[in-house]
Amino acid sequence: MTHPALSAGSVAVITGGASGIGLAAAVAFAKLGLRICIVDIGDDRLSGAAAKIAGEAPSGRDAVMTANIDVSDLSAMSKLAADVQQRFGTCDVLMNNAGIQVPTSAIGPRDNWERLIGVNLWGVVNGCQAFAPNMIAGIKPGLIINTGSKQGITTPPGNPAYNVSKAGVKAYTEALSHELRNTDGCQITAHLLIPGFVFTGLTAGDRKEKPAAAWTPEETVTFMMQRIDAGDFYILCPDNDVPRALDERRMLWAIDDIVENRPALSRWHPDYADAFAEFVKTK
Repeated sequence: MTHPALSAGSVAVITGGASGIGLAAAVAFAKLGLRICIVDIGDDRLSGAAAKIAGEAPSGRDAVMTANIDVSDLSAMSKLAADVQQRFGTCDVLMNNAGIQVPTSAIGPRDNWERLIGVNLWGVVNGCQAFAPNMIAGIKPGLIINTGSKQGITTPPGNPAYNVSKAGVKAYTEALSHELRNTDGCQITAHLLIPGFVFTGLTAGDRKEKPAAAWTPEETVTFMMQRIDAGDFYILCPDNDVPRALDERRMLWAIDDIVENRPALSRWHPDYADAFAEFVKTK
């Protein structure tokens, strides 16, 4: 079965839609006959992505709209909602997927913190606040998919602003799901996409070829759609290196730092290395 919002004639808005997971989702939705609006930065990138999507859409280029917009700008996102309404009608599928990676530490640099949280967290909030009211008012099935990260759950050392942004997306999407299911007549469901290692522009670095451990964006979107059909809120994706069972042990250890009163991020603390290794082996 396919979720009723993922049907011919529906409207999907996808941020970060010019590449990676966002583009893969746009292509998959277009193949089902949805009309697509991709949101990203860069006219050339958007034009190339639109051509790829149009090649898979039954209605061709007429079914594809692009928007060169910074998702951290609420006024721009609100105007986009009006533009999509005028072009295609009410949004049925909203995928807040735009994300960036810039280096940060706990004490700086401030500009990188603000930019990263502006896109990764405020971009999600802005997308929902711009589109969700009309989606709810439409009184028909719909989807809101927010792209989180395992780093927002286990919060590894390395880029605290990224972890904060994705932890915020998790908390926000949980609250959104609760509010939607307690809104009379609402048929919109929210879902948190938690990718594994996916080979995209965000993760590639200097690599030109996909590492064996990584999934493709297309594999990730196929899994996402399967789990939406199954009714999952937490769409926890494995990859070719990390199965779900290992993700579960890592996440359980992280929350047990509080329960067991261990040092913060004890998984990376030398005094707990052996205990963590043993914990991971157990079921």
